Amino acid sequence: MRENKLKNNNNMMCDLETGVCGVAGEEEMEIIDFNQPEKNIKLYYVTDPICSHCWAIEPTFRRFTEQYGHYFNLHTVMGGLLEKWHDGPIDPANGIHKPADVAGHWREVGEHSRMPIDGSLMIDNPVQSSYPASRVFKVIQKNHSDATAFEYLRRAREALFVFNQNISDQSVLIEIVDKMGLDGEEIVNEAEQQPIGQQLLNEDFALVRNLGARGFPTIIMVNEENKGVKIVGGRPFEYYVDGLKQVLNVEALHPKQQPSVSSLLEKEKMLFSKEIEVMYDVEQSEVHSFIENELAPNSYEAKEILGEFYFATTK
Repeated sequence: MRENKLKNNNNMMCDLETGVCGVAGEEEMEIIDFNQPEKNIKLYYVTDPICSHCWAIEPTFRRFTEQYGHYFNLHTVMGGLLEKWHDGPIDPANGIHKPADVAGHWREVGEHSRMPIDGSLMIDNPVQSSYPASRVFKVIQKNHSDATAFEYLRRAREALFVFNQNISDQSVLIEIVDKMGLDGEEIVNEAEQQPIGQQLLNEDFALVRNLGARGFPTIIMVNEENKGVKIVGGRPFEYYVDGLKQVLNVEALHPKQQPSVSSLLEKEKMLFSKEIEVMYDVEQSEVHSFIENELAPNSYEAKEILGEFYFATTK
């Protein structure tokens, strides 16, 4: 019966995503538009490796860039959150006067956002400055690519917030960069021993001042008429989409389909439950069954840390 059915149906295809071949479900003919929107929008993401609120918006910002990144050019800018500790208050609005004050604040951010943060190292082995990690970012950006630098930023935040590693320590930074398949010692030495690291960082600081960014995260979208919107702090996903519509002066946008879970996990190496919930509109209680349906059993591990589940590649 199936053979006869196939003979009578010329509308056959092999699905690139699934590898399954069979009867095509698409219309026989459709009008398509291969014109990509011109990337006339600049999106400046002002951030810092030790910014807890930047870690908190990772799920939302990733979905925004994955689905709407074809509308803008992303520029990640280092903001210089902490040059060094001194006697006066660092962040009086959040009650931050000394390193130990950061631990409680970070834990609150982690619990509220469900992007886990340990924070206890700020009591017994505090980060002394965010500049070393920022200089490494700039050197990777210069020597490799924006995408590689952004990957490094993610790995540095995982190390700091989740696994309690001090990313102002050169040996920690070298290990993070090495695990990316780059030469950690060479990159960290260039960032710390050569003037270029601080020079590049100073250029970012000047840009931050020109953009009028006073806190992190700040996302600024600017169109070709040099007009734009500034979004400060963590906001819902729709907030960023609406901001992009305003800058483009359009009623509707055409988002790309979310990436498959397998391709996203392969790229990111580790995804927290909250990130999967936001990317795929999945309820927290359904995440495990969703992952089981989407991924091959031996391709990932489900783990738990600080009360939150995360999924990591087994490669």
